[in-house]
Amino acid sequence: MGVLVCCDCFFYRKSKTKPNGKKPPAEEKKQYLEAEFTKVRVVDFDLKELVLLPREIDLNEWLASNTTTFFNLINLQYSTISEFCTGDTCQAMTACNTIYYWYDERGKKTKCTAPQYVDFVMSLVQKLVTEEENFPTKYGKEFPNSFDSLVKKICRYLFHVLAHLYWAHFKETVALDLQGHLNTLYAHFIVFVREFNLVDPKETCIMDDLSEILCAPVPPTPAPAAPSSPNSAPSPSSHNHVTER
Repeated sequence: MGVLVCCDCFFYRKSKTKPNGKKPPAEEKKQYLEAEFTKVRVVDFDLKELVLLPREIDLNEWLASNTTTFFNLINLQYSTISEFCTGDTCQAMTACNTIYYWYDERGKKTKCTAPQYVDFVMSLVQKLVTEEENFPTKYGKEFPNSFDSLVKKICRYLFHVLAHLYWAHFKETVALDLQGHLNTLYAHFIVFVREFNLVDPKETCIMDDLSEILCAPVPPTPAPAAPSSPNSAPSPSSHNHVTER
């Protein structure tokens, strides 16, 4: 078999009624959108500031560094639930109403299991980011003309993996108490690809409901209240106040 080099996705719509005229069952509630889970993060600062290009850094250097970091982090995040992502539990690479297919170098479309798809993604991205001609590390080495398209391809693959983690393995992620890490990683990734237009919004729209929640700007921290004098009466709101992060 030739080396698999690109992938695509296929969108399908569920019919409103089954062939027998009965309505299909209601879609499963998306657990990852529940407030008790979306509020869990491992950082509480504005990720927008984290992804902005520093003035003294070359754009391609910044993209290369961040793309490689996201690859390593997403690969690590997937490894935490990989034992639950099998050919039996995930017979297709799915996320929301989307099935992702893999295309080989001859353009042949293959519907593979989720673990096969993720293995293809991670193997290919590992190869791309470690090849000197693609992601140069030596001083004076120029980035190739195709660098922008390579980064976009990699980010598209990585988004597929993140979307599958939420759609198919969020329960296992919660059981491992890793939802805060996944939420922070996802939000950081989405803010990054939006900042540099690395993934087509048509590709990421299947997760827009989650992105709107996780990528919302962090509200400003309120200024501390002025200390009251010993003789002043406490205000009604000065008791039992709890701040959530």
